[in-house]
Amino acid sequence: MSRIDRVLVVGATGRTGQRVVASAVAHGLTPVALARNASHARRTLPGTEVVVGDLTLPDTLTAAVRDIDAVIFVHGSDDDSRPDSFERIDYGGVLNVLRALGDRRPRIVLQTSVLVTRRDHAFNHGGNALDWKRRSERLVRLSGAPYTIVRPGWLDGGQGPAPQLRVEQGDSGEDFVSRAALGPLLVEALLDDAALGKTFELFSAPGLATTDFTTLFREAKPDEPGALDGIADTANLPLNTEPPHVQEELAELRPS
Repeated sequence: MSRIDRVLVVGATGRTGQRVVASAVAHGLTPVALARNASHARRTLPGTEVVVGDLTLPDTLTAAVRDIDAVIFVHGSDDDSRPDSFERIDYGGVLNVLRALGDRRPRIVLQTSVLVTRRDHAFNHGGNALDWKRRSERLVRLSGAPYTIVRPGWLDGGQGPAPQLRVEQGDSGEDFVSRAALGPLLVEALLDDAALGKTFELFSAPGLATTDFTTLFREAKPDEPGALDGIADTANLPLNTEPPHVQEELAELRPS
């Protein structure tokens, strides 16, 4: 694996993003915070390099990705109540960053969520939030980039500062996870080849904080090469029933 230094953190000013930035610094990396509002980002993340860009405006992302070696996505549309926000931000943000990269395919860690394959869940009503998060995963899998996709459980659900972690696959479970543990794990996944090509759910477990991330990552099976979904996911979102533009965008990103 080529050396990673400059890591673009998408969603850096959020509660999980701030922990990702701190963990990247602790590993000797150079986090680069993507932000629409540079002054807010600098107040939130003093001393961190900030690049200005808007996930919904592709032309603003070209300069932001120019010199980066990797991307960690921890963004989301939680503060945007418009019905199309999940398509524009959760999915569209990933699409636009990949497009801005051109032919480059740096290592990617994408955080989505548990439940993304459970289409009948209440969280998928209205704006189809779960479907759009799942589609963002498909973009990354088919892009040809070396990747890890992490689906955290419910964040900070009364957990301690950094509990032990456990992984599952197949998107059938549901539990909590601490942001204090999630942020560092996302950086570990970027640096550990045992996490490559894998999609897994992440939950807290009783016990001491996880320190052996390689062993944890090895518990997960890799995705099938070229597959749309994770290794054990339910096949309930057929490609041929997807919106035409989604089919075209997946085809656009797939390596020739």
